[in-house]
Amino acid sequence: MMRTITLEEHYASPAFLDGPGRMLREQAGMAGRSGRGDLARDLSDLGDKRIAEMDAAGIDVQVLSLTDPSVQQLEATGAVTLAREANDYLADAVRRYPKRFAGFATLPTAAPEIAAGELERMVHEHGFKGGWINGHTQGRYLDDRFFWPILERAEALKVPLCIHPTPPPEPVIKAYYAGFSPEVTTGLSRHGWGWHIETAVHVLRLILSGAFDQFPDLQIVIGHLGEALPFMMPRLDKGLSTNVTKLDHPVADYLQENVFYTFSGFNFTPAFLNLYLQVGADRIMFSADYPYSSMAEARDFLDQLPVSTADRNKIAHGNAERLLGL
Repeated sequence: MMRTITLEEHYASPAFLDGPGRMLREQAGMAGRSGRGDLARDLSDLGDKRIAEMDAAGIDVQVLSLTDPSVQQLEATGAVTLAREANDYLADAVRRYPKRFAGFATLPTAAPEIAAGELERMVHEHGFKGGWINGHTQGRYLDDRFFWPILERAEALKVPLCIHPTPPPEPVIKAYYAGFSPEVTTGLSRHGWGWHIETAVHVLRLILSGAFDQFPDLQIVIGHLGEALPFMMPRLDKGLSTNVTKLDHPVADYLQENVFYTFSGFNFTPAFLNLYLQVGADRIMFSADYPYSSMAEARDFLDQLPVSTADRNKIAHGNAERLLGL
């Protein structure tokens, strides 16, 4: 049978649920989009129940990450404390189930030098596979050289950084997404549109800052079939030529050579084919976005992709093995 590795699968630690994730406990009983159970409970489970669901869906390995909003909206001291707690909590689960779980390190980006050290600690001492960053850090993006110690360390360690969506800064929400019912504003500014565009802008800022010219071997991972960036690649190259950007390469080159892409619940064939045509099978990796989306639906989508067996195997496990050393 084809091995499967999913790369955007979430958990919550006890301290996170007492802090930035307390709304998940306040919404006890709210089902994830997987349609089963209690979201906070599913996020907290790093044991037999989750593994049974993986088995039922045909998922061999989950690479786990702390769920949104992670620690990016905390001040430095709180972010450092919570990141270490979350990472140690996940490391314990990976030790208990080394063939089923792997980890991405939560990074306290408000303290970049400490975050770089925490990434190194988790990679060297616990075998973690990269770093996880939930969007902007209180309105500041990774193009800000303040954060570049993290980029430098990730490149040196030869592990990727994953950029996950988070709600846009409040002024952006007010300017772009307000004026509707709370439900519409939430959907428009987050999962329906805004946080995908937010992540796309984050990646473009990182490229345009020259970060990949400075750190050419750095790899990042984004979800949701590229957060609309594949559709815009030709336009980006036309509107932001190297004469304008002063970069070493066209914008699309970085999107094709420094970025990997996962599904993250975007089980949409036309969007997949657009990504596939723009970056090729070597840059696409499987994910389900559990517990927010169904592992079984993701696996069905993978099995039905209109690609060759060789490309399906790259997407299902080969690219993740190569990038993460799994």
